[in-house]
Amino acid sequence: MATIQEVIETTIPYYVKRAKDKEAGLVSSVPETEHTLIYDSSSETLEPVYFFILDLMNEFGLAPEKLVDNFMSSPGSGHFSEIGQKATIMQQQASKVMGDINTVLRSVLNIIYDLKEFKIRLQSYDDLKDPAKKDAAILSLKQIWMDKVDMQKGNSSIKAMALGQAGFQTLIDAFLFVKNSEDADKIDLNDRIKRILKPRIEEFNIWVSQSEKELKKRYEIERTYLKSQVNNLKLYSKWAKPYLIAANKLAAKESGTNPAVVNVFNTILLELTLLGKNKIDVKKSALAGDLPEEFQKLKTKRDYHSCVLVDFKFRGIPQRISQQPHYVFGGLAEITFRGYALNDDELEKLKKEIDKSDVEDTLRLIEGATTKSIEQIQEEIDFFLNEKEEEETKKENKDESNPFSALFGRYEKKSEKKEAEKKSDSSKSKNNEIKKDDFKEEYIRKLASGGATETAFKLFDIYKKAHGMESFT
Repeated sequence: MATIQEVIETTIPYYVKRAKDKEAGLVSSVPETEHTLIYDSSSETLEPVYFFILDLMNEFGLAPEKLVDNFMSSPGSGHFSEIGQKATIMQQQASKVMGDINTVLRSVLNIIYDLKEFKIRLQSYDDLKDPAKKDAAILSLKQIWMDKVDMQKGNSSIKAMALGQAGFQTLIDAFLFVKNSEDADKIDLNDRIKRILKPRIEEFNIWVSQSEKELKKRYEIERTYLKSQVNNLKLYSKWAKPYLIAANKLAAKESGTNPAVVNVFNTILLELTLLGKNKIDVKKSALAGDLPEEFQKLKTKRDYHSCVLVDFKFRGIPQRISQQPHYVFGGLAEITFRGYALNDDELEKLKKEIDKSDVEDTLRLIEGATTKSIEQIQEEIDFFLNEKEEEETKKENKDESNPFSALFGRYEKKSEKKEAEKKSDSSKSKNNEIKKDDFKEEYIRKLASGGATETAFKLFDIYKKAHGMESFT
């Protein structure tokens, strides 16, 4: 993954231009400001360095977010093998839960197919109440009865006798035509056909009245079972999520050709990035005289922020704490403070680029194997689960979400999800490229730039003075 600085320089228009100007020798640096501290102590741990700056950013009201958290261990170090064992355990647990998810998913598919078949069968019973469709419904049910019920009689079934025995060729047509035993006496058939036809007609009429009730019971049972299986999918998804995330976080980043990572050395490299931001209050700034007076009533479509990006690069020696399964890290810390002026659109663009991390990529692969599969049958699931009255549907609205949403931290209802997708699609088409600053926004960006420059230097200066550091750039 590219560094955050590279992402800003290549995707955010304002800094893309500055990067080009830098190449032309017009500016000294791409950020608004940049300061670097170097702290080297193999005897002192690295955690205090990180937490001192983190707490300092909070005191400045920057509300820092962690954007990057990577590590690389030397293959020959004890830290590498221990982290590898923990990652393996997480992977095994995740694999087990995903196997259960696949089992339940197959069960859901089978239930849906059964419910579809029941629905088709029940439609024939509903058509019996419609005079226009009654005759077709009776013929359909008679076909089902001959295939499913009467066929169990073997050679004495209607189809077996009509197709395999002489003298019974008209039996199927007669059965389909006759509605009751009285009608059988009215048609021109020999007595042998009538003696077989009458009891079969009575059996069929009894079967129609009883089978409808039985089929509706089975339909409701299957529907209830579908709901329980969908809930199981949600539950398993919640269980799988922490294991999947933990397994990916424990996976070491590839060292490549980095000379600091030697296979047999006891070395670890850590990369951490914090982003803090302060929103520019246009009205207060105008009242304070930092912006033109007319900006007091200005309504902006997007806010601007003074942002400070703090990059930590640690090269340490893992040391196990005695009688504890934990490590401490002493070594070289290189901390870079950069200031940026970013608006809402640019911050959103930055976060989207950061989301292309290894963890997100892995979750997308899992999502492709699970969420996209279930989305293909989501309409059927909603159709069968939401068949009850409106009151019941309102109570169960929270269960209408995609069963795999829990796996990715989403709990949107389907309608809300569609609306969100439409909004995101429209915003993507409209804001495919970040709009340039207008003349008013240029004033605000300059103010944000000044704030970012000042805050980044204060963080750098306070830490330097607090630790009496002389080696800095």
